[in-house]
Amino acid sequence: MRLLSLVTGSELVLLVLFLGAVQSNALKLNLTDSKGTCLYAEWEMNFTVTYKAADQTNKTVNIAVPDKVTHNGSSCGDDRNVAKIMIQLGSTVSWAVNFTKESSQYTIQDIEISYNTSDNTTFPGAVDKGVFTVKDPVKFEVPMDVIFKCNSVLTFKLTPVVQHYWGIHLQAFVQNGTVSKNEKVCEEDQTVTTVAPVIHTTVPSPPTTLTPTSTPIPPPTVGNYSIHNGNTTCLLATMGLQLNITEEKVPFIFNINPATTNFSGSCHPQTAQLRLNNSQIKYLDFIFAVKNEKRFYLKEVNINMYLANGSAFNISNNNLSFWDAPLGSSYMCNKEQVVSVSRTFQINTFNLKVQPFNVTKGEYSTAQECSLDDDTILIPIIVGAGLSGLIIVIVIAYLIGRRKTYAGYQTL
Repeated sequence: MRLLSLVTGSELVLLVLFLGAVQSNALKLNLTDSKGTCLYAEWEMNFTVTYKAADQTNKTVNIAVPDKVTHNGSSCGDDRNVAKIMIQLGSTVSWAVNFTKESSQYTIQDIEISYNTSDNTTFPGAVDKGVFTVKDPVKFEVPMDVIFKCNSVLTFKLTPVVQHYWGIHLQAFVQNGTVSKNEKVCEEDQTVTTVAPVIHTTVPSPPTTLTPTSTPIPPPTVGNYSIHNGNTTCLLATMGLQLNITEEKVPFIFNINPATTNFSGSCHPQTAQLRLNNSQIKYLDFIFAVKNEKRFYLKEVNINMYLANGSAFNISNNNLSFWDAPLGSSYMCNKEQVVSVSRTFQINTFNLKVQPFNVTKGEYSTAQECSLDDDTILIPIIVGAGLSGLIIVIVIAYLIGRRKTYAGYQTL
């Protein structure tokens, strides 16, 4: 891990973290005034920009946090002036977000990205040269003296720019110079199950595969999913998915049909995401992470879907530890495996194979098999059980023999 610290006077400190040898996009910003911290932000981000090339094709470039980052124009703000975070990613791209203050809350709004297509290194062969700006009028309100947190990936699409943000810890207009311990967690991270009426002009029809568990359920169809970073495959997943919801008195099982399910996702040096959605499922996220720079695992699952009665089912757990395997390999489990996301929600997987990192040539690497598939482990168990049974028989026979021997003598 490398750490770059840029200090401007005594009032502004910007820490830019780089994870591993590959450039990452983790940023940490601490603005101070005479009272102490006045604006605190910690987040990760990257963008994709689509532009027209000289051959009249549309090309997409990925833009992450580069080596050299400046922060000219960032400010704490006050009751009359907006607070700002302004980041210059080299000379090609700049990013900014504004915060406005009211009596009891502050508002995160107006994310603005500018990029210069005249930079032929970043935008090779661009037809339209010059500086282009997109402004996303996002508006999100946070109570005063509260820090906003969101670990899930938030995506904003404003053609031709797609923005990704995650790992967010943010507080504007910090009071008394100290970052608050009070938190507002984004909806995507919430771990509390909520059942509320779904307000739609039309309510989705109950899926035909959403059935009480008393009815025999066939195994789900296996689907193949792949996520690309540019022209390179960066995540592969093959699995049959069966959702088991036990919130109601009568549990329900829902088989995901790959033929009617859309998928998307993103890949980053330390995290990767696969998102599924269809007419019943607003989103089902599988988020993978790297640990100790040596292994990957399933760290987080988020789901938001409609139940048969038209209500919404919402669960999130970012503290999982499933599908653990070395980096550079895949994880495989052909037999049915249960991923317990919460007390009321489980995912049953069938013919599972995943590789969220270090995919080469768009193909799976050598797989690490789950213990359920490893039949060789049964051999020592069977042998051990047999030996234990034999020992028990010998001991019992010995004790019976001893009792008969004692019965043949009389006390004098």
